[in-house]
Amino acid sequence: MSDQNLTPQTDTKIQATASPLRCLTGAVISGGMGYAMYSLMIAIATNFATKPLHSINPLVIRISSAVRTLVVGVVALGSGIFGIVAIGLLALGVQLLVQELTKQKSSEN
Repeated sequence: MSDQNLTPQTDTKIQATASPLRCLTGAVISGGMGYAMYSLMIAIATNFATKPLHSINPLVIRISSAVRTLVVGVVALGSGIFGIVAIGLLALGVQLLVQELTKQKSSEN
């Protein structure tokens, strides 16, 4: 095996710069996913509420209640995280837009 046939790997890392359009696109995607997770959470909670547990054993009732709570809680946590990310990206986009506008005004003067 010779080293001549191997292609050298370049370590060029291209760093993407943030722009208001990229931030707005990310905020829309994250907000859409947050809304989808919220809708999923409501559907799961409604499904759990309409189907009661059919057991007499208190241990089974406690464990299944804990599992139901955990499932709804994890989906709610995901929904909240996506919502917070969407708000943060939107705020970053507004901040970058304001910085670009003030930079243009200062360069004109």
